[in-house]
Formats: sequence, C-alpha cells, structure tokens
Amino acid sequence: MIKVRNIAAAAAACALLATGPVAGQVKVDDKLPTYETVSGVAGTIKSVGSDTLNNLMTLWAEKFKEKYPSVQVEIEGKGSSTAPPALIAGASNFGPMSRAMKDKEMDEFEKKFGYKPIAVQTSIDMLAVYVHKDNPIAKAGLSLQQVDAMFSATRKGGNSSDIGTWGDAGLSGNWANKSISLYGRNSASGTYGYFKKHALFKGDYKDSVKEQPGSSSVVQGVASDLGGVGYSGLGYKTADVATVPLAKKHGDEAIPASPESVADYPLARFLLVYVNKQPGKDLDPLRREFLKLIFSKEGQEVVVKDGYLPVSYDIAKKTLAGVGIDI
Repeated sequence: MIKVRNIAAAAAACALLATGPVAGQVKVDDKLPTYETVSGVAGTIKSVGSDTLNNLMTLWAEKFKEKYPSVQVEIEGKGSSTAPPALIAGASNFGPMSRAMKDKEMDEFEKKFGYKPIAVQTSIDMLAVYVHKDNPIAKAGLSLQQVDAMFSATRKGGNSSDIGTWGDAGLSGNWANKSISLYGRNSASGTYGYFKKHALFKGDYKDSVKEQPGSSSVVQGVASDLGGVGYSGLGYKTADVATVPLAKKHGDEAIPASPESVADYPLARFLLVYVNKQPGKDLDPLRREFLKLIFSKEGQEVVVKDGYLPVSYDIAKKTLAGVGIDI
C-alpha cells in the first residue's frame, strides 16, 4: 500500500481552487514550473493501459498537442494489465497503470530488455466506495471489514458474517431489508486488482459482483440502483452518487474521500505511468517533454480538473529525477 507519509508529502501543497469535482479544495503547488516548449519534438504519443487514467492521458496529450501540433496521439484505456505487454512489445511508449506492476510483469519486461521499467507517480487518486446519493450509509460510513463482507466471498478481513442487505451494514427502517447490489471492474483493471488487495484483503470477489468495462460504468450503475454499491476512482464522481467514508478497521474513525483527508484515507494511491528507459541513456525528446508537461503547473492543473489530486513540487522533482529529467 502507498506509504502515508509519501501521500501526505505529495498532497502537502494542496490549497483552494474552485474548479472540478474537488471544487473549492485543491490547487497545484506554486513551485511547479510553467511549461516551456522546445525544438526537436516529433513523433506519436502511444499510451496503452489504465481506464482510470484514460481521461488524464487524453487531457495531457491534448495539452501537449497544443504545444506541438505535429505530434500524433494514440490512447487506449482498457485496463492496467494491458500496459506491461504493450510496453514490452513496443506498441506503446507510455504505460498508465492504477496499480504497481506485479513481480511477474516486471520480470517479463526485464527478461526482454535487461532492466526494469520506471514508474512515474503522476497524481493521486482516492479509490472511492460509491452508493446512491440517497443512501444514508454515506453519512454513517463503513469499515474495510464491512466492505470486504459485502464484496468478497472469502471475508479475509475477518467480519463474522456476510453482508447482503443494508440492514446487515447497520441501516434501519426502509433500508434494513433492501438487498445490496454490487458493481465492480473486470479483471483487466488495475482498480479491480487494487481493490481486491487492499479492500478485500486479497480475498475473492463474490460471483454476484456486476463487472463493468470502465470506471464510469460502475458509477452509472450505482447511480441508477438505489441499493447499489461500487468502487471507482474519485475523478468519476457525479451528482447522482455519494462516496462512503471508510475506516481501516472496526471502531476507527471513518475517513471521507476528500482532499484534506488524503493522508489518512485507507484507499489512497498514486496513479502511475510506466516508461521504458535504458539505464545511462536519456529519454527521447517526445517522452521527456511529455513527462515535463505532466509535472508542470498546466499538467497538474489538468489533474485537479479531472477530479484527482496533484503531486507536490518535491514529489515531482524526485519522480522526474528518476527518469533523468531536471524539473
């Protein structure tokens, strides 16, 4: 799981800005540079990977194309598991992922190239548990053990019994006997894997989870289902759903999925873009400048507008240094 101190440092510069789904709460670090164009940039941005990052990659690429009109863009977002093979095959030059590469994926890459790919921490997501906007559980909150008992057949989180109705989750009145409808992602999704690891304690999903092809489909399903619950990135929040505060364990305070709570929120994660960089060699101008744009003020403003959280100057500097770029 992401180290809390890293997330806290990454979000330390967040202040106030009245735009986007996190309106009135976030702005980018003032120390981040304004992007300046350079000569010699040409080619095609080929991005294959995460659906969660699909909008961000598209917005960054559109911003980049404004700077370099001759650059072509090809973006495909079918799931994080599609990123490693595309990088290995040379079918992409950027591999966005909403989870870290698995050891097997890293090994396959290293077997091909003789070195490991580099993960670039572009932004922060708070993986939210969504319910219908009228569901009172959004005020009461849930523990991760309860979430596990809703979504998992194995209940490795330790909850004593299955949770199949909203009464089982603690609601009363008209909600007590209402069945819970489960919405989630398919197995190609990094969000599916992240949720399985951190919310289901590496347990198995119930067969009753309605697997959706994209993050927005999960939210749309919950929005149209009074008893629905699902998980998706914070950037996909709409007015028709509510996010549920989450506690790490029974008895702990439930933490809302809000920017000011990112350091303590149990399902906060970095959104990653993997690149193939040979040790001792510089990135080509196209990839170098695209990454510099991501970590510019403009690039991180795109992060905020898309509903995610920007990284701090310190995280940006450290991340770019990892691929041989000075901020």
